[in-house]
Amino acid sequence: MAHPSGATRMTDGAIWKRIVVFAIPIFLGNLFQQFYNMADSLIVGNFLGSDALAAVSSSGPLIFLLVGFFNGLALGTGVVIARHYGAGDRERLHLAVHTTAALGVLAGIILTVAGVFLTPHLLVWMGTPQEILTESILYFRIYFLGSMGFVLYNFLVGILQSVGDSRHPLYYLIFSSALNILLDLLLVGGFGYGVGAAALATCISQFASALCCLVRLCRTREEYRLELRKVRIHRKMLRSMLSNGLPSGMQNAMISIANVVVQSSINGFGKLAMAGCGAYSKIEGFVFLPIMSFSLALSTFISQNLGAGEAVSDQGKAQEGGKALPDGYGRARQGAYFGVVCTVAISELLGALYYVSAPVLIGMFSKDPAVVAFGVRQARVESFFYMFLGFSHCMAGILRGAGRAGQPMAIMLVCWCLIRVPYIVLGLKAVPEIGLIFSAYPVTWMLSSAVFLYLLLKGDWARGFKKDGV
Repeated sequence: MAHPSGATRMTDGAIWKRIVVFAIPIFLGNLFQQFYNMADSLIVGNFLGSDALAAVSSSGPLIFLLVGFFNGLALGTGVVIARHYGAGDRERLHLAVHTTAALGVLAGIILTVAGVFLTPHLLVWMGTPQEILTESILYFRIYFLGSMGFVLYNFLVGILQSVGDSRHPLYYLIFSSALNILLDLLLVGGFGYGVGAAALATCISQFASALCCLVRLCRTREEYRLELRKVRIHRKMLRSMLSNGLPSGMQNAMISIANVVVQSSINGFGKLAMAGCGAYSKIEGFVFLPIMSFSLALSTFISQNLGAGEAVSDQGKAQEGGKALPDGYGRARQGAYFGVVCTVAISELLGALYYVSAPVLIGMFSKDPAVVAFGVRQARVESFFYMFLGFSHCMAGILRGAGRAGQPMAIMLVCWCLIRVPYIVLGLKAVPEIGLIFSAYPVTWMLSSAVFLYLLLKGDWARGFKKDGV
């Protein structure tokens, strides 16, 4: 049931429609967010040259290392909110919303301090070339000074998405994306201020989107309204959120540490390889958007329906025209299968398109043939295996929505970290060739997919939440 506020209860109506209608605004919103992430690289690469592009392009693994843990926590809070919203539990929903806001502020403070002080050490550890080290440090430090903006945004937008509102976050991201691009063009393209200005433009736009979310939550009349004077940590609710969020946060952190190791291996092949692989990653980010959109939509759909299933478990199945309807558990299972099929199909289609168009797409970031060659080569090795990447992330979203975040954490930790890193580090000693780094991704995607397929077919994930005493 949709509300004028934009919130949607996903516990009734056509399953495919609920998921698709909710996922589309998430996809479009993340598309605009990816645009403003890519704007830094495009504008910096074309106005400031390959060295500046390499400094900005190396940002991905480091940023995700420090941000990923807190984004995982935000996903955990979202599962809890969706669960209580689906169950119609106003009291616990109220506690969850205000605990989420307080946790977002605390996380923003921690990340700001950690990012500013750890940046030089992490960049040196990653083997960042000396000629771009100064610019990389400047870019990262300014970026992390704005940590409060993007961390708080992730927590607040998680509240909106958990109650089925993916429309308003879309509006806010369109606005912030346009603001970021305009500031990039003005500060970097117009005044030539350098990579620090590109980071500043990103920070300003992220604060703007966080403010939009805050105003929306404070002004709504719905049961998930945020009242600033009531923002505080509620211990029992925090424990429930951490039980869902910590595994997701640890998963993101461990994967990002592995990616930092991978990036340091790429750095060993020089700044042209860094720029080319960085350009590849920017385009891959667009391919990843529908995967992430369905994953988030499935988490909300499954969490709301399993929450509703708990609420009516003692009342029997619903009836319509004398025919039994699927209960919350049945809807969750059907939604999971639909989401998996859609995600896999879309991932592979986009991978094929990337394979064909890689020279043109990578060429947008740099005119240097060597830079383009590195990016195209990585695309040609990895893009046809995107179906496994899509399936793994989709299953992680399903399990997270079912309150089983520990399972995807364990699977990805083993496959994407404990296997991928030795594969690259030891493999490069025997075959010092950058193509070996590229091959590590398809291999580990296929391994994780095999385990997730077993869990999907086993089916016990849809039996509801474990009681947490909140």
